[in-house]
Amino acid sequence: MSRSPRFLLLLVLVAVLGGVAGSFVRDGVAPAALATPAPATVPAATTAALPRAVDGQPLPSLAPMLETVTPAVVSVQTRQRVRVRNPFLDDPFFRRMFPHVPRERIEQSLGSGVIVDARRGLVLTNHHVIEGADEVTVTLHDGRVLDAEFVGSDPDTDVAVMKIPAGDLQAIPLADSSSLRVGDFVVAVGNPFGIGQTVTSGIVSAVGRSGLRGLGYQDFIQTDASINPGNSGGALVSLDGRLVGINTASFNPRGSMAGNIGLGFAIPANLARSVMDQLVATGEVRRGTLGIDTQDLDARLARALGLEHVRGTVVTRVHAGSAGARAGLR
Repeated sequence: MSRSPRFLLLLVLVAVLGGVAGSFVRDGVAPAALATPAPATVPAATTAALPRAVDGQPLPSLAPMLETVTPAVVSVQTRQRVRVRNPFLDDPFFRRMFPHVPRERIEQSLGSGVIVDARRGLVLTNHHVIEGADEVTVTLHDGRVLDAEFVGSDPDTDVAVMKIPAGDLQAIPLADSSSLRVGDFVVAVGNPFGIGQTVTSGIVSAVGRSGLRGLGYQDFIQTDASINPGNSGGALVSLDGRLVGINTASFNPRGSMAGNIGLGFAIPANLARSVMDQLVATGEVRRGTLGIDTQDLDARLARALGLEHVRGTVVTRVHAGSAGARAGLR
């Protein structure tokens, strides 16, 4: 029986398509009739990884340094009783009708701290971390939870000192923060958002940073190491494992809870050490004052005062009885 050309073309297409379809593996298993022999040798499965050494030199890692640093960084938990203002409870009738309505609530917050003296159990943190707290507990790296004793704090520099029961503690040695340079590598360690101890790294972006709204005494180390809520009071360390600063603030136009954008600030270790020494010795910080008010010398003032150079500061007021007045400043 004769076949039309169209019918013959259809048979050819069916044969070709059948052969192609038979080469696919269904559910990852090749049909027995179509399976191809396995090669004589199959290479062992491998995973991607960095080499341990290049040209005989081990790759650099922060891990050895962090093994000595992280046990000295602690998590700080605070509890504060806050009286609830309820106008209905001012009425004796409502107080009798609703005797079980709570008149106070418990507020809790989280931050970080740094053990700087293992023998005495001294812990540095931020003033704003423990401000107004009724109870402060410290969670160590090994999981121990200890009650902290308040030693003193200084709102102007945002430095606070606590004391925990000494025993098998590890401290971070303080560095000379005046030797920091822009571009030095630093590592931040703390408890951001309460998720647990976290390490971030970056560089020193600026030193002596000031002019930040809403903060007190300002001589900050600026860094792009991630600093988020909860990092406050934590450690900023150099690559040799020394404390160069106490993390205190971060900047984000959308608010601190929006997260890090690479603008973090730390209190220099030299300032923190000076404040700590005074707090431990006297429980407060005492500062000298000249007793004068000043303003920057600008071009207009320079012309009015007949000065050739726009350089210096103008004393605008000398307070009576001050050190400046006794010294003869005018």
